[in-house]
Amino acid sequence: MKMDYVTTVFPDGKKKQIYNSCDFRDVDEVENEVLNLYPGILYQTFLGFGGAVTDSAGYVYSLLNEKQKEEVLHSYFSQDGCKYQMVRVPIDSCDFSLEHYEASSLENQEGFSLERMGKYIFPLLDDIQKAVGEKLEIMLTPWSPPAFMKTNGERNHGGRLKREYYGQWAEYICRYVRELRAKGYPVTMLSVQNEPKAVQTWDSCTFTAEEEKEFLRDYLVPALRRNYINLKLFIWDHNKERILDRACAVIDKDTDSMIGGIAAHWYSGDHFEAVQMVHDRYPEKEIILSEACIEYCKYQQGDCLENAKKYAHDLVGNLKSGLTRFFDWNLILDQQGGPNHVGNYCDAPYLYHRENNELEERPSLAYLWHFSHFIRPGAVRIGSSVYTEKLEAAAFETEGEYVAVMLNRTKEPLPVNIRLNGKTAELILEPESISTGRIKI
Repeated sequence: MKMDYVTTVFPDGKKKQIYNSCDFRDVDEVENEVLNLYPGILYQTFLGFGGAVTDSAGYVYSLLNEKQKEEVLHSYFSQDGCKYQMVRVPIDSCDFSLEHYEASSLENQEGFSLERMGKYIFPLLDDIQKAVGEKLEIMLTPWSPPAFMKTNGERNHGGRLKREYYGQWAEYICRYVRELRAKGYPVTMLSVQNEPKAVQTWDSCTFTAEEEKEFLRDYLVPALRRNYINLKLFIWDHNKERILDRACAVIDKDTDSMIGGIAAHWYSGDHFEAVQMVHDRYPEKEIILSEACIEYCKYQQGDCLENAKKYAHDLVGNLKSGLTRFFDWNLILDQQGGPNHVGNYCDAPYLYHRENNELEERPSLAYLWHFSHFIRPGAVRIGSSVYTEKLEAAAFETEGEYVAVMLNRTKEPLPVNIRLNGKTAELILEPESISTGRIKI
């Protein structure tokens, strides 16, 4: 038995991939520097990776030449690349839109049209569909109802959905799903509201737990049923530190069967224990990370390798706590981290420099590849343990092999003895590297 593994490092800032292998020996006396793999200990089933198709991402994609477009699509959606199967799409505008827009700004959905959405989002979705065939899944998320439905009369700065518009907003969402499906875009997932606890300078709307539960139970689910729409519903869709609180407040005997899972964002830190507690309390519910990116308001734009390592750290911790899906944020942005109609810039795996028509691949893409390329939909996480906090690892059984993603964020080589079924294999993890090992079953 042997393990084939690939390591990615960035000496002098340039990506280098090293392919290697190590043999397992019939030695079980090693006690130090061990990474244990326990294939008999099974946890959650993982269902896939994806990214967000926003108005901004679609606009930047439209600026690329054909060769650059092919590179982006191949990197994300091909069998050689990240093998993404899912995308997240906003209902109407969000912060990563070139401007505010709504499908209808009039009572009773008069003049409802997805024409503005079709300007940049649909062309990118069409190219993605061609790249992945019928396997693509789409998650829809609203950032704000139309302004006239809200207490503050605008899309920005939070506000709340007026009670008299609960029913109309539910039907508006259903119409979005129907029209997208009619255009050939398979919407399979929906969250109730993006970041319902945040009052943002961009498109936002607040929902208390009781308001979210009431809207879901008494308006949205009945509207979905009337429209014969079957999909998976997610609550919360906000940061991890309050994921348990919201789950406990919204899930009860009446709503339990309506809710497919809990969505979370990464912007408030690790909180892996909170994710684990939700998984333990609601083991039948999906836990998805619906949005993650490096915000320039918190992290330095130029520190892209360090930012990629932070990303991988978060992914390992979430996977080991029960995560079932992961959505990166924008697939591509410009050199500034936009465009963004409120100046809320962030990083993306691809940045396009308009001044010289250059497409830049960021280190985060290589780090994401180590997870999404090898951990396939249907993979089951297996037990693992590490000898030091310097080694971060998550392991899965997938498609006839065991896969272990190993992260060394330190600046020193890290020795590892992989122990599996009474056998041991030795390897050295490069400084500041991410590696993925594959062991045929």
